[in-house]
Amino acid sequence: MLLLMVMIGAAVGAPSRWLLDQAIQSRHDSVFPWGTWFINVVGSLLLGLILGAAHHGSVSTTVVALAGTGFCGGFTTFSTFGYETVRLTQDGARLAAGLNILASLGVGLIAATAGWYLAQVFAG
Repeated sequence: MLLLMVMIGAAVGAPSRWLLDQAIQSRHDSVFPWGTWFINVVGSLLLGLILGAAHHGSVSTTVVALAGTGFCGGFTTFSTFGYETVRLTQDGARLAAGLNILASLGVGLIAATAGWYLAQVFAG
């Protein structure tokens, strides 16, 4: 049953990522990968909320499988982040590549932590 939940979540998360990335990138005339950055930050916040809620007993393992592992796993994309960073470097946009690394990791960790603590507040 949990495997099915992961599959359903991923089936929704991956196309959601693609659609949102296309919508964001079409609005920016920049080498910076705003779509991937935004998606990964939002996914980090969402996963922090889900796992924080699970830690406090507010959501079940089924919800974690569906929304956390499935949706967030299909929605966020470390591989695209890596590819886009390498591409920026190869294209000579080293500053943008460095900012992508720092902003993605820094803001992503802050978002995940914020999600975890927000779940604690709501579970409270």
